[in-house]
Amino acid sequence: MTLVLGIDSSTQATKALLVDAATGEVIEQRRAAHPDGTEVDPRAWLDAVDEAVGPLLDRAEAVAVGGQQHGMVLLDESGEPVRPALLWNDTRSAPQAEALIDELGGTEACVDQLGSLLVASFTSAKLRWVLEHEPENARRATRVLLPHDYVSLHLAASGTEPFTDRGDASGTGYYSTREEAWVPELAAAAIGHPIDLPRLPTRPQEIMARTAPTATSPDGAAIAAGTGDNMGAALGLSLGPGDVSVSIGTSGVCAMVSDSRPGDVTGTVTGFADATGRFLPMTTTINASRILEAARSLLGVSHEELSQLALASEPGARGVTLLPYFDGERTPNRPSARATLTGMSASTTREDVARAYVEGLLCSLADGIAALEDRTGTPARRITLIGGGAKSRAVQDLAPAIFGREVTIAPDGEYVALGAARQAAWALSGADEPPAWQIRGARTVQADPAPQVLEAYRELKDHTEGWA
Repeated sequence: MTLVLGIDSSTQATKALLVDAATGEVIEQRRAAHPDGTEVDPRAWLDAVDEAVGPLLDRAEAVAVGGQQHGMVLLDESGEPVRPALLWNDTRSAPQAEALIDELGGTEACVDQLGSLLVASFTSAKLRWVLEHEPENARRATRVLLPHDYVSLHLAASGTEPFTDRGDASGTGYYSTREEAWVPELAAAAIGHPIDLPRLPTRPQEIMARTAPTATSPDGAAIAAGTGDNMGAALGLSLGPGDVSVSIGTSGVCAMVSDSRPGDVTGTVTGFADATGRFLPMTTTINASRILEAARSLLGVSHEELSQLALASEPGARGVTLLPYFDGERTPNRPSARATLTGMSASTTREDVARAYVEGLLCSLADGIAALEDRTGTPARRITLIGGGAKSRAVQDLAPAIFGREVTIAPDGEYVALGAARQAAWALSGADEPPAWQIRGARTVQADPAPQVLEAYRELKDHTEGWA
């Protein structure tokens, strides 16, 4: 049996899966926690990967790393971090993102070159923030890496030059999805001087480096390019063109594999590349599983009881509609908005309120799917639900009614790490396409469409546009 190792270096933890390269079966898994915060000493990730990988690396013939997107790891000339890494969820660089858009010639020019509209999470905005607020650190920096690059380099034999992939690179703000190449002058402009960037593969399945010799691989295990976490999840779910993953975690992420390069000047859809040579346009909501938590807290029930209440009401919650912008929203871009619950009467029940919360969550995600379909011109072929919020029985039962089509429920799994393992197996084989792994335990859910629910939600959304 040929074994490969997939690693997910996420915001919260490092997860490592040892996987059968032929079938995708997980043989063993390990985990190590990361520090909290929106800026972290990146060396903590190296300690975590050493702990999580442990004895697994000696049994693997290839390895790949999926990691949180956008994070800025600045290194000095000796390869040591200049300052703590700024993570994707550090929003202090929002003004710098706006300034960089202007320098690129405005929104249309920005999207035309990069494929996405710059926001605070992108790496280039963080580089500019360091230039403006920590000029000495900016001067000391000679190289910038993404989190997955930094971990991959740690696993490689001494003397390896840093490397990355097009998927994660497309979230930096200095990679052009139009040219399929770095734009080094954009990175230089962001930090104030030329800065080294990691090398890119010539093929997505390229072996980029090797580890030091291991018990299984005397020449060292092969290291694939790795990728960003969203691209890794798409690989782990075996998504093909037109397939959409809907992840319900702290945020809601709808991602579609596409053969065409998207471009959305409104910023609703980000036009990332994927890890296979295609593209991965995405929409992201700030509010997702926290909507369910807010409902549970309001009604004083468990999550299972919340599902029971919601399923005891009827489609449309007897006229009660929730616009779930509890913490503002990104899709649509309403950072100062707050949630709106409307349509209540003296006969409104707890069941109706529970139903309105679940329907509000699903309607916001339905809008994300619709935006992907509109911007790519491709109908969603298959929709797969993942994430903690997807465990809700009410979410599972109501999703096909709100989305208006059948939905696949993926079993619990570490799909970023599994996608990294699939990439490692692909690099090891050298085949034209990744290995055909099946998701074990997935099930398909159907329901009668309830378009009136989405119509009521969109009417409320339109009515509240412009509110604080």
